[in-house]
This record gives sequence, C-alpha cells and structure tokens, in this order.
Amino acid sequence: MCNHCSDLEQLLLSRLNASREVAPVSLPSCRLIKGIETGSEDIDILPNGLAFISSGLKYPGIKSFAPDKPGEIFLMDLNEDNPRAVELRISRGFDLASFNPHGISTYVDRDDTVYLFVVNHPHQKSTVELFKFVEDDNSLVHLKTIRHDLLTSVNDIVAMGPDSFYATNDHYFTDFLLMFLEMFLGLTWSNVVYYSPKEVKEVASGFYSANGINVSPDRKYIYIADILDHSVYVMEKHANWSLTHVKTLQLDTLVDNLSIDPHTGDIWTGCHPNGMKLFYYDPENLPASEVLRIQNILSEEPLVTRVYSDNGSVLQGSSVASIYEGKLLIGTVFHRALYCEL
Repeated sequence: MCNHCSDLEQLLLSRLNASREVAPVSLPSCRLIKGIETGSEDIDILPNGLAFISSGLKYPGIKSFAPDKPGEIFLMDLNEDNPRAVELRISRGFDLASFNPHGISTYVDRDDTVYLFVVNHPHQKSTVELFKFVEDDNSLVHLKTIRHDLLTSVNDIVAMGPDSFYATNDHYFTDFLLMFLEMFLGLTWSNVVYYSPKEVKEVASGFYSANGINVSPDRKYIYIADILDHSVYVMEKHANWSLTHVKTLQLDTLVDNLSIDPHTGDIWTGCHPNGMKLFYYDPENLPASEVLRIQNILSEEPLVTRVYSDNGSVLQGSSVASIYEGKLLIGTVFHRALYCEL
C-alpha cells in the first residue's frame, strides 16, 4: 500500500481503501437519467413504483459540479415504459435557497398519505425536513423542520412512522477535520439516534462512520452501513425502539446507502471501491462506482454479489442502488444517475 507511510497514514489509507481497483461489471440495459447532473445521493421507491431522488448534495470535502445551485428532489414513475425524472415543486415558505438534501426515506400512512423525510444541511447544519407528497400536482408540502441536540450531523434516515425515524450521525458536517481525526486515530464516535416527538435517544454507538440505514421488510431488524469500517451491521429492533447488535458483515468496499427489496429482503447498496478517489477528486483518475446485492444477511453465509461496477467513465461515486420489479436505479453523491433493466 505505502512502504514509507507512518502507521497513522497506513490506517487512513486502509479506511479509504486507497489501493483498491475494481474490474468492470456491466448490465445489459442501462441509460443515464436525463436531467440529473449534480448528484442522486439517495433514492427511495414506494411500493407503487414511484421513486424519490435527492440531488445536489454539498458535502464537506466532496466534489460538487454546481456548488451554488440549491438541492432538488426528483420523482420517477418506474411503471412507465420510458420513465423520466421530474423535479418536484416544494411549497412556499420553505427555504429553497439553502436546501442541501442528503439521505431520504418515505412512510405511507394507513390512509395512503405519503410522507417524505429529508436530511437537510442548510448552512452546514443538520435538520430533518418532513414533507407530504401530493401526487396530483407532483409537489411536496413542507410540514415541519426537525432539530435536536442529538441530531448533530445526520447522514441518513429511515422512517418508522409519520413523525418518527432512526438517523445516523457521521459528525462530518459538525467538523470536517474531525472526520480525518477519527480516521487517523481509529475513533468510533459515530452513532444512531431514534427520534419521535415524545422521545429522542441514542440507540447504537461505536461506529467509525455510520452512514446508510434501513429496515427489514418485517421491521424486526435495522441495517446500518459503516462506510469506514467497510461493513453492514444487523441490529435487532425492540418494542422500546432500542437496538441490539446481531451480527456484522464485513465487505471490501466503502458501503454507502442501503436499500431493501420488499419482496425478498435482499439488501442493495451503492459503494465506493476506493474512497481516496472520492475525497481527492482527480478528473484523470475518477472515483469508481459499485453495486452489491446481499442475500440472506441473517444466515451464517450471506451471498454477496457484485451486480455492477464502473471505473467512473460512466458513473462516478455511486452511493445508492434501489430495485423495483426488475428495474434498478443507481445514484451518486455528486454525479449522474443510471436506470437499468435487469
């Protein structure tokens, strides 16, 4: 890796997987999604095939192709023969100029009301914005902004009700230098918080950098990606919303957001094969993209399949992969988005 590096430098290079290269794995039917040019960091798909896409993230230390452009939320109807991305209009009164969307999650109520939770970083702070989706006119009605002392630097979120969620804190929006201190010293200060209007509490800790989070189809388990530990944690969810560790699946890539196939329970994740290329952007040595499918994660031997990988020539810095009825959406931190038919 580096024969002349110090132990701390070796640790940093190891955390970032700095020496890894990936062989290409292509899919037979893929196209870039028109209109998405500045990121598609997270994607959440409703059971009816409507896909929400967050775009335009400005993240400390990460490339942005449009640093002065506000973030956006796009919608795609995957039931269409040739689905396209449509920007959703957001209701008046919401500060669009500082909109910096990160992780997202949807919740469908008993009356079929669709709530969209969006991690937001206005002015380098962390909030969670709650919207109601109005399908008739493809708009989002802003309901409220959620702030809390325990929601310090939120990365991702999974909705558990119309006003409750689990969230991962990565600390990087609080202090970007802290990120490198954590990587250099191997500190595990990242955590997971449960939020509801009645109770807010830390429910898991000891992560190098808790990133993507999602819930199993039976809602018994919470899955957490630790991007700098190159792993996925399985946590059992209890009636009081606390979490206990079940197992950790170690991988050889920087695992970002996690999506769940509602029919099979498979985990789909967008990954960064080499984090050094992501944090130190070089147009001559582009950050690669990688999609993994994890089957039977609760078994003794989960099956991990590399479904897609690219050296950055098509897709740079993949962060999410979401599946619906044989259709796959692959999103990125700051680049474009890919639509594939499997």
